[in-house]
Amino acid sequence: MKPCRIEVINTGSELLCGSVLNTNAAWLGERLLEHGLRIQKLTVVPDGEAIIDAMKACASRADVVLVSGGLGPTSDDLTRDALAELCGVPMLRDESIVAALDAYFAKRGVGVSPSNYRQAMVPQGAMVLPNDNGTAPGLLMPAAAGRAMFILLPGPPSEFRPMVEKEVLPRLIGELSGEKPGLQVFKCVGIGESHVQDAVDDELQSIPELELAYCARPGEVDVRLIGRAEVRSKAEMVLRRVLGNYLIEPQYAGVEFALVDYLLAQGLKLATAESCTGGLIAKRLTDVPGASAVFEYGWVTYANIAKHSQLGVSLALLDEFGAVSEQVVREMAEGALARSGADVALAVSGIAGPGGGTAEKPVGTVWLAWAGKMLPTKSEKIFYPRDRDSFRRMVSTRALAGALQMAKSL
Repeated sequence: MKPCRIEVINTGSELLCGSVLNTNAAWLGERLLEHGLRIQKLTVVPDGEAIIDAMKACASRADVVLVSGGLGPTSDDLTRDALAELCGVPMLRDESIVAALDAYFAKRGVGVSPSNYRQAMVPQGAMVLPNDNGTAPGLLMPAAAGRAMFILLPGPPSEFRPMVEKEVLPRLIGELSGEKPGLQVFKCVGIGESHVQDAVDDELQSIPELELAYCARPGEVDVRLIGRAEVRSKAEMVLRRVLGNYLIEPQYAGVEFALVDYLLAQGLKLATAESCTGGLIAKRLTDVPGASAVFEYGWVTYANIAKHSQLGVSLALLDEFGAVSEQVVREMAEGALARSGADVALAVSGIAGPGGGTAEKPVGTVWLAWAGKMLPTKSEKIFYPRDRDSFRRMVSTRALAGALQMAKSL
């Protein structure tokens, strides 16, 4: 297979000062990898003359350089000028772009500003790529001796992404022949990143031509496999054999999707009883289409009196052990199961912080419990001393994962 070394340059001061997220880079990386193409290097530069040095640096080491941004009408939009300087060619006015600009603004009943005609200047020898969603066309400068092919695209995602799909991918895919490497992501819940690696790394690393990566998120671990279909199939067999109890389907979805899908398929119902997560678990469930068929009851019992009056938690247990305890969270889960008539119920109670912790129960302490019809109630204590949002996300993920495991035991 012919190699295709791709580098990407994103321009825009807003990307470096944090006011705008660089979503184009993440999206492009995924789309390219789906077609067996890889980004070898990503460079982000501010508006202005920094683009010139960045393009020069990429020109000789890459086969293709994709540049987004800097094609607008203002004085700091220098991407076209940088390409002309790099290639040693003059800038020429393209009358077809002028006509397109006139038509674009006339349709909107607005006059064309003289600065807009900067977008009609094209380095000699470059191909114009039409932009159906904006005023700045893209440009493609063919590769020359010792220099990569350059593809310039506008920065706004609403313009950039359609042009990648229509103008860029078909050209780049044509550069490759033979079987292309692909990507598969397997999501694990209920197990830590180090335990995942300990369980499968030796076997996976022994598979020739497999590229392997782990990515941990609160309560989840992604195992990413890159390689030919035959190679990925061997790795998948290892994952399913060793980590089958922790893998969720569909692979790319969150655990809430996997749980709702399983409950729907089995005709089961779920109830929730939340304290420290404040309704986040119910929110994640109801974000999934079809959740209404499996999720009818959810309680947010933040105060002790609510745990008692709504779920039947014993006041004596609350007084003796406190709300964040195994005894209380088990009664919360069992109370939710009994009052809802569901097949599975989950409960969580913890200390999200930043205040409220003690020496015995520091911030980050949480108890979880899962109750199921005709099954013994299960409980678990975890400690996750992070910021409040990360804590709540991790707890909700673990609670949903435990509910899926409980449902599969019915």
